[in-house]
Amino acid sequence: MAKEKNQKSMEETLWESANKLRGSVESSEYKHIVLGLIFLKFVSDTFEERREKLIAEGKEAFVDMVEFYTMENVFYLPTESRWSYIKQNAKQNDIALKIDTALATIEKNNPSLKGALPDNYFSRLGLDVSKLSSLIDTINNINTIEDKGHDVVGRVYEYFLSKFAIAEGKGKGEFYTPKSIVNLISTMIEPYKGKIYDPACGSGGMFVQSVKFIDAHNGNKKDISVYGQEYTATTYKLAKMNLAIRGISANLGDVPADTFAKDQHKDLKADFIMANPPFNQKDWRGVNELLDDARWAGYDVPPTSNANYGWILNMVSKLSVNGVAGFVLANGALSGGGEEYKIRKKLIENDIVEAIVILPRNLFYTTDISVTLWILGANKKLRIFEQNGKIKTHRDRTNEILFMDLRQKGVPFEKKFTQFDDETVEEVTDTYHVWQSDKEAYKDIPEYCYSASKDEVRAKDYSLVPSKYIEFVNRDENIDFDTKMQTLQGEFAELLKEEEQSKKELLKVFEELGYAIN
Repeated sequence: MAKEKNQKSMEETLWESANKLRGSVESSEYKHIVLGLIFLKFVSDTFEERREKLIAEGKEAFVDMVEFYTMENVFYLPTESRWSYIKQNAKQNDIALKIDTALATIEKNNPSLKGALPDNYFSRLGLDVSKLSSLIDTINNINTIEDKGHDVVGRVYEYFLSKFAIAEGKGKGEFYTPKSIVNLISTMIEPYKGKIYDPACGSGGMFVQSVKFIDAHNGNKKDISVYGQEYTATTYKLAKMNLAIRGISANLGDVPADTFAKDQHKDLKADFIMANPPFNQKDWRGVNELLDDARWAGYDVPPTSNANYGWILNMVSKLSVNGVAGFVLANGALSGGGEEYKIRKKLIENDIVEAIVILPRNLFYTTDISVTLWILGANKKLRIFEQNGKIKTHRDRTNEILFMDLRQKGVPFEKKFTQFDDETVEEVTDTYHVWQSDKEAYKDIPEYCYSASKDEVRAKDYSLVPSKYIEFVNRDENIDFDTKMQTLQGEFAELLKEEEQSKKELLKVFEELGYAIN
C-alpha cells in the first residue's frame, strides 16, 4: 500500500508541476512534455542500473560497449542522452535543444524506436527555461524502475488523460487498461507461444503484460510475435516507445490508422487476442460503409450506433484454428436486440463463446463503469497439446459456456479504485482452467460461477448476463421477521431510554451551574 500511495503522489506531483506550464502551452500538451521527460528518465535509470551491475561484476572494461546493454534489452546511452546530463544542464538557456538532441540520438541509435519519439518538440514549444527546469527537478525525484511490475509510462499517460476529456481519451470511450485486468486476461488465456494481436493497442499495455506473464512462468518471449493497431498518432508513438524500452519487437502497422477503415493485418490469424477496445463507440462507420466487409462474413453487419460487435467480429475473424480471445467490453453488449442480438445468437450457436466474466466497478482510473471480460475460443473440442514444455488437455466444452461473477472479488486500491490481488487472480484462473480440463472436478458455486448449457442460454433468449445463470443466495428467506421486529423494537426502546437519561443528566449539569432551564 505504501508503494501505491507513493505512486499516486508521483502522479499528483507531476500534474501540479505540469500545471505550472499553464499559459505557456495548451493543457493538452502537458502529457507529451511529461512523457518525453519520463521516457528519458526511464531509459537513463535502466542504463545506469545495467552500468552499475557491470561494474559490480568487475566488468568495468565493458561499460561503454553497446552489446553489453542490448543483450539485456537496455538502450546504451551516449553522455548527451543521459538524464544526468539533462539534469546538470537544466537551467541552461538551450536545455530544450539538449532534450531534443538526446531524444533524436536515442531514436537514431535504436531502430525499434523509429517514428516513436517527438522530433524537435521541446525547441518548438518555446517554454520558459525556469518552468522546464522546475519540471525536470520534479521528474528527477522519481525512481522509474523501483517497481518492476508497474507500467510507469502507460500509467502517467492515463493519469493525464483523466484530467481532460480530450478526443483521444475518454471522450471516445477509450480507457487505459490497468495492470490488474490485463494480468487476469493473460493468466486465464496463457499466451505462451504464437501470434498475439490487439486491434486497439493503445499504449501497448496488453503486450507488456503478456511478456511479463511469459517471464513469470519461465516461458520464452522469443516464442511470441506481436501485432497491433492504434488509431491515434500520439498513442501509436507511445506504444512503440513503451514496447521498445522493454525489448518487445512488434508490428503495429506502418502508420496509426482506424482498425475498421484501414485494417493493417487483414490476413493475420492470431493464436491469442487481448484487447480493451473503445466502449460503445458511435458512428464508427458510415451508413453505407463496410457493408460487405469480410470480417463479418456469415453474420449481420454490426450497427453504426455501436461498434461493440464490430470489435467482436473483427477479433473472431482473426482467430487461428485453435485461437482464443480475451477482451473487455461494456456490460450492454451482453444483451439487447436488433443486429447485436442476431450476431450474439450466431456467436453462441457457432459455439465460439467460452466464458463470460462480470468484473467489479472502479477497476479503471477514469471511469467507474462496470465491464465484462469475454473469452472466445475457436476450438472448444477435446484437444491435447504441448504448452511451455508440458502436455495439457482441454476437454470437449462444446455447447457449454462458463459464467463468472467477480463483483465481490476486488480489493481496495488507492481508496477509490478496485483491483485484483494475486490470490484472486489465481482463484479465478484455477476455476476457469479446471472447468476447461476436468468437468468432474469443476463445481458450480452460488454467487461466483455456473456452467450453462447452450439449451439454457437459448431459454434465456441468448442473453449473456451472468446473473441470469449464477445462483444467488436469498439471505432473507430464513429470517423470522416477527422475532426480528421484536428485537429491533427492544433495541430502539433501549436507545430512547438512554437518550432520556442523557437529557436528565445534562439538565442537572446546567442547574448546578446556575442556569434555569424551562
